[in-house]
Amino acid sequence: MGVDLLAGTVYGVAVMSGRTPTVLVFDSGLGGLTVFSELRTALAGANFIYAADDAVFPYGRLPEEAVIARVVEVMQRLIPLHHPDLVVIACNTASTLVLPALRNRFSIPFVGTVPAIKPAVSLTRTGRVAILATPGTVKRDYTHQLIRSFADGIEVELVGATGLASLCEAHLEGYTVEDAAVLDEISPCFVDRDGKRTDVVVLACTHYPLLLDTMQRLAPWPVTWLDPAPAIARRAADLAGPVSLKALHADAAAVFTSGARITGDLRRALAERGLPAIAIEAMPPQWH
Repeated sequence: MGVDLLAGTVYGVAVMSGRTPTVLVFDSGLGGLTVFSELRTALAGANFIYAADDAVFPYGRLPEEAVIARVVEVMQRLIPLHHPDLVVIACNTASTLVLPALRNRFSIPFVGTVPAIKPAVSLTRTGRVAILATPGTVKRDYTHQLIRSFADGIEVELVGATGLASLCEAHLEGYTVEDAAVLDEISPCFVDRDGKRTDVVVLACTHYPLLLDTMQRLAPWPVTWLDPAPAIARRAADLAGPVSLKALHADAAAVFTSGARITGDLRRALAERGLPAIAIEAMPPQWH
C-alpha cells in the first residue's frame, strides 16, 4: 500500500498493532531530534533509537550518489543491530534521494520527509512563501516537482542556507551562535515585492526548528514557520497502529557514527530530550 503524505511518503501496512514497536529515527546529525520529540508523543510507549551519522554530517555537501550509498551503508549496519519495526528518515536531503533504494533493500516500512510545500500553499494569504532548506534540497528535482505540482500561482522563494544546519548543531552542543550569522541565513526568505510579502516560511531541514526562537526574534516581520515534524509523527503513528503501553519506561538511546563532537552540553541536551543513553557505532566514511 502506498500513501502520499504532506511531509513525505509511507509505504506499508499497520503491522505493529497491539505491541511495543522499536522505531529508528535517522538523520545526518541532530536535526532529527525535532522529529523524535514529536514521535515520543505520538507513539508513547514505543522504543526508540535515535541515530546520527555525524561522521559524515552535513549530507548537503556530498554528491547525490554518495548520499545514497552512505545512507544504505549505515542502514545495513543499524537495522540488523536494532531490529526496528519502522524507520523514520528525519532528513530532507536523504529523503529526497534515498527512500527508493532503502525500500528496495529492506522489507520494513520507512517514513520520509520532504519540503512541506502543499501545506504552505494552503496556509499563505499573500501568495508568497519561502522554502528554507539546504542547498542540496533546493537544487533537487524532487523539490522543483513539488512546486510545479502544488504551488501554481504562488510565488515561491527557494532559499539555500549554506550554514544554518551547522549553526543549529553548534547551538545544541552549547556553543554561542551569533544573531548576525542566523540573520544572514534567513534574510533571503523575507521578500516584499509587487504587493506580496512572505507570510509562510517552510523549514525544509529538520535542524532548523532547533533555532526557531532565534529566527522568530530576528524576523523582520511575523510569518508562519512551518515545521513538518508533527505531520511526520502523525503518519508514523498511523502506520504503527495502536501501541502497547505495557512498557511504561520504554527504552530510548542515541547512536552516533563518530561521536567526535559530543560535548557535556550536548549530553545534557540529549538527556533532557529523553535520550540519556549514548553509544558510538563507529562508521568512518569509506572515501576518507
